[in-house]
Amino acid sequence: MENKDLEYFKTKLESELQEIIKELQHVGRINPDNPKDWEATPDHLSEEERTDENEVADKIEGFESNTAILKQLEIRFNEIKSALERIEKGTYGMCEVSKKEIERDRLEANPAARTCKAEMNN
Repeated sequence: MENKDLEYFKTKLESELQEIIKELQHVGRINPDNPKDWEATPDHLSEEERTDENEVADKIEGFESNTAILKQLEIRFNEIKSALERIEKGTYGMCEVSKKEIERDRLEANPAARTCKAEMNN
């Protein structure tokens, strides 16, 4: 892959990473016990809300929803970080299974792709 293509995809990945981080911060925080992990943050209940069963149920439902959203965002976050590491190592754009070059249109659709189209469904 040419350097200009690598720079293009690096910029694309870094931009998406910043968006993912913003979304992660909206529904969670970095786990203080494990900086490589994110955890959902519950909405805080006021004293008045704690006495209302419906408010408590809504907050629990919101927390569970944040947990599901966070899980998907964290997966994408890790995929992007891995792709950026592959750029640094010089292995970006190579299929991890067949060792062939990943098609450009596949990388356009998913710059963090690890496999070529032929291996995508295997």
